[in-house]
Amino acid sequence: MKILLTAFALMLVIEGVLPFLMPNLWRDAFRRLTEMSDGQIRFIGLTSMLAGLLLLYLARP
Repeated sequence: MKILLTAFALMLVIEGVLPFLMPNLWRDAFRRLTEMSDGQIRFIGLTSMLAGLLLLYLARP
C-alpha cells in the first residue's frame, strides 16, 4: 500500500509540473484534447498505459 501511495504522489507531482511552469501551453494542450474524438482519447490512454507497463518491466529488479 505504501508503494502505491508513493507512486500516486509522484504521479501528482509530475502532472503538476507543466501547469505550474507553463500554464498557457497546458491550457492550449487541454483545449486540443477536449476537441478530440473518444477514439483518439482512448488511443492516447492505451498508449500511455502500454508505455507505463513497458517502463515498469524495464525498471524491475
